[in-house]
Amino acid sequence: MAKKDESSDGLRLNRRNFLRTTGVVGLAETIAAPVELAAQSAPAAVGPGDVPVRLNVNGRQIDLMIEPRVTLLDALRTRANLTGSKRGCDRGACGACTMIVDGRSVYSCSTLAIEVQGKQIRSVDGLAGGDRLHPVQQAFCDKDALMCGFCTPGFIMASVALLEKNPNPTPEQIKKGLDGNICRCGTFSRIFEAVSSVKGVQRG
Repeated sequence: MAKKDESSDGLRLNRRNFLRTTGVVGLAETIAAPVELAAQSAPAAVGPGDVPVRLNVNGRQIDLMIEPRVTLLDALRTRANLTGSKRGCDRGACGACTMIVDGRSVYSCSTLAIEVQGKQIRSVDGLAGGDRLHPVQQAFCDKDALMCGFCTPGFIMASVALLEKNPNPTPEQIKKGLDGNICRCGTFSRIFEAVSSVKGVQRG
């Protein structure tokens, strides 16, 4: 006589039926879970958000509300409408964004605005005095030391920082002082000639 594999309620109890049953239950739970989660309120966003930042730029106080991650370049270009400094590589390699902070040239694309609070920041926007160009700006014009002009603001600021520390640099000192800036048009010889021709640059 064949051995029956049935339970008292007539359901066949074998591995296949067991797996089918548990699979259906698991699927139902999987579908129900997102519905339950959607019914719950979403958690509040977590992050620093905007914070007050006070900058001293070209002798003027600028108060901004920005996220702590905003760079000095973005803060001035997009929030303070000081667009003289340019974004080149955005990786601190080309020097197009060079500014002077407490007498030292820095890449503003790699400097957080929140880090330079309380410091004296100078950008190319503040060099000229009215209609009168800064001596370095004038020298760049006189010596035709620019082509497309995109790198020019950074070169000018790096040159100002150099000449304020060393008013009479040698050609080698000029090359070393400007080696953090790149001119993709290749006007380096004119740039060096312009910097060499500048005399009497006073600090600040």
